[in-house]
Amino acid sequence: MRHGETEYNAKNLCQGVMNDGLNDHGRRQCQRLKQKILSNHYDICYSSPLVRAMETALILVGDRVEIVPDHRLIERDMGELEGQPRSEYHSPQFWDYERDCHDFDVESIQSLFQRSAEFLEEIKKRPQTDHILIVSHGGVIRALHHLLHHHSLHGNLGNLDVPNCYIEEIEVKEKET
Repeated sequence: MRHGETEYNAKNLCQGVMNDGLNDHGRRQCQRLKQKILSNHYDICYSSPLVRAMETALILVGDRVEIVPDHRLIERDMGELEGQPRSEYHSPQFWDYERDCHDFDVESIQSLFQRSAEFLEEIKKRPQTDHILIVSHGGVIRALHHLLHHHSLHGNLGNLDVPNCYIEEIEVKEKET
């Protein structure tokens, strides 16, 4: 799942590794989502260590599940575009796997996919009966989504809409490992 809204999200600014927390609206989003997933059982929660993701995880499951920070779940580094209007960020340019653009010191798409794949490989070693909640960011969630669904890595991989508090449930079976 993706973290709740931040001030940077509300202002439509690029936010990569900037370490800010949720705004009031983001906290309310998380509280609403908590009510929806309250009956779900999770054995463990992995979270990006960035404040906005950890705050989201704490609101959702902090009172009932261990939260393990994992640096591989940190948002894509936006380099010189951090804090800039999202209109400065040309998504098809930065989400083309074959082009692997890192203009403006933005973390390359292949780097993002590599660390996401490494995280998934480790998760797949856990018991298959485990129910895992992953709290991260839009970029990592897009990468995990493409990897878990075995999508082709051609074209604009940034097309998946990942709003704040987006959650997707995926069942990974033994044959898929």
